[in-house]
Order: sequence, then structure tokens, then C-alpha cells
Amino acid sequence: MRSIKLALSVAAATLIAAGAHAAEVEVNMLNMGKHGMFQLDPSFLKVAPGDTVHFVAKDKGHDVESIPGMLPDGAQPFKGEMNKDVSVTFTKPGVYGIKCNPHYGMGMVALVVVGDPSSNLKAAESVNQPGKAKKAFEELFKQIGQ
Repeated sequence: MRSIKLALSVAAATLIAAGAHAAEVEVNMLNMGKHGMFQLDPSFLKVAPGDTVHFVAKDKGHDVESIPGMLPDGAQPFKGEMNKDVSVTFTKPGVYGIKCNPHYGMGMVALVVVGDPSSNLKAAESVNQPGKAKKAFEELFKQIGQ
């Protein structure tokens, strides 16, 4: 009986410790960022599976949502509301493309790399991007190997 209690205590402590390691990162939705107008800052993130990203509506007129074709298999797409903060917990390894819908063509995008990007990297890179988002993603994809 004593060994069962000990095993349960160890298992509970392990689960609590595992949850404590999940990180939380903040990304700001901005009218003006350090790289110009209409920015998600930072626009490139590397996180571990289970980490949460808080997209914060610092300025009005922005939302965030996943980009079709830029999600790993099995990952759930998401769409935040205009002028509202949204938190997303990334569980599936791979590459996630994120956009502010009203300013997508102006390059207001971000790339979140969760663990190993290889599961959908080629597919994500091949998604056709509008306007300035194309150049923005070209630069973001270069950062994966760094």
C-alpha cells in the first residue's frame, strides 16, 4: 500500500512539473512597430509543443487568425475577434502562419515554429501570399534555420 501511495505521489509531481514548463509568450498587434506600419511583434517565434502565445490587441483595428495551408496536420485553425486579445496553445509540431486579416496584404503576419518544423515546412512555404505578406514570409522562413 505504501509503495502505491509513493508511486501516485511521484506521478502527480511529474504531471505538475510538466505543466509548469509550458511557456507563455506575448505578441503585440501594433499600428506602428520597429519595422514599420501594421506589425505583429515579434513576428517570428520558436516555441515548444504545449506553449501558449497571447496575441495582445495593443492598437485597435486588428485581429489574428491562422492561414489556411500553413498549419500542421491535425492542428486546429483559429480566428480571433477584432480588437480582442486571443490566446492560442500550440500542441502540434510544425509551422503556423498567422495573419491580421484586415492588414494581411500589407504584411501584418507572423510565423510560429513549434518544435520540429519539418512536418509541414514545404507546404507552408508554398502557400501563395498577397502583397507585402509574400516578402514578409520570405524573410520569416529564412529565420527557421538560424
